[in-house]
Amino acid sequence: MFTGIIQKIGTVKRISRGEGLVVEIDFAPWTRPLEEGESVAVNGVCLTVAKCDATRFTADVLEETVSRTGIGDLIPGDKVNLERALRAGDSMGGHIVQGHVDCRGTIAAKTPKGRDFQLKIRCGRVLAAQSVLKGSIAVDGVSLTISAIGDDYLCVDLIPTTAKETILGTKQVGAKVNLEGDIVGKYIAKSAAKPGLTEDALVRAGFIS
Repeated sequence: MFTGIIQKIGTVKRISRGEGLVVEIDFAPWTRPLEEGESVAVNGVCLTVAKCDATRFTADVLEETVSRTGIGDLIPGDKVNLERALRAGDSMGGHIVQGHVDCRGTIAAKTPKGRDFQLKIRCGRVLAAQSVLKGSIAVDGVSLTISAIGDDYLCVDLIPTTAKETILGTKQVGAKVNLEGDIVGKYIAKSAAKPGLTEDALVRAGFIS
């Protein structure tokens, strides 16, 4: 599990496409060294460290992951958001992020808002329907708050720190991003589809007000 608080920006060193996709990523050392077998979110995609040293790790990528995310489009030199898996006792600064991408979105607009800017992201009707205004969304692994929502899009606002400390600040109109919706919203949507579960029942249970 992750929180959507990016810890480092890494650089893709090598991509191998032999019997399966393997990515190799350079990074500045963590205070607590990376270990083989642990999970790292790369642009919001949960990958298992196969090999590593103080400044580099490799990870095998499932075909399912390639089909659902932008990992397969990476090339050497690309910058990526990195976050290590949450440990018991760690600060929960963002929201619950599984590292399981729902779909790829497309940046439809990038609008300055004073010192900040807003990204409008086309995400499809399914994810838009599961999302709520002021709810959470992970965009390339970054925990953000939804500032506007439509039938097939959502908007997020970025402060200067987020733009600087993640790769989202460099994204332009037309760029693809990995999207993961709020797991709590998904469970509620799934439960709401069951016969007999009404809006009144959800209100009584405290899920909505």
